[in-house]
Amino acid sequence: MMDIQILIGLLLTISPVFELRGGLPIVVEYAVNGVSVWPYFLLVLALNIGVIFLIFLFFDFVHGVLMRLRWYRKVVGGVLRRLQKKIDRVESKMDRWGYFALMFFVAVPFPGTGAWTGAMVAWVMGLDRVKSFFAIAAGVVIAGLLVLLFSLGIFNGVY
Repeated sequence: MMDIQILIGLLLTISPVFELRGGLPIVVEYAVNGVSVWPYFLLVLALNIGVIFLIFLFFDFVHGVLMRLRWYRKVVGGVLRRLQKKIDRVESKMDRWGYFALMFFVAVPFPGTGAWTGAMVAWVMGLDRVKSFFAIAAGVVIAGLLVLLFSLGIFNGVY
């Protein structure tokens, strides 16, 4: 039976606020207690990468229908307007660096720079879905490795 700590870590992994930055340390803490971390690490990566598909599917098909609802338009419209301001600052770098900029944006293990935001940025900018998926997925892997190393204490004493 799956431990509640693993379940919480996996749920945080697919949430838009925490993603693997919040879920992976909880899963690693569980795995350090005598269980191999690698299967759980790969599961967290797969879940966080799978979110990219869901976001693209949502925005490509469901979002347009929901925009007809006033409350949705008000809430999501506000979020998308704030996101557009961030995108305007990043867009010049995107032109210069291409999809590597998107990958590095997602790879930075800070809140608000994960797969959810990366996929929304790609959608708002109208970027190619396949190239965006691979750039975001690569960023998730890099962020996952960094968070894993921090969670295992590899960087203790470095700062």
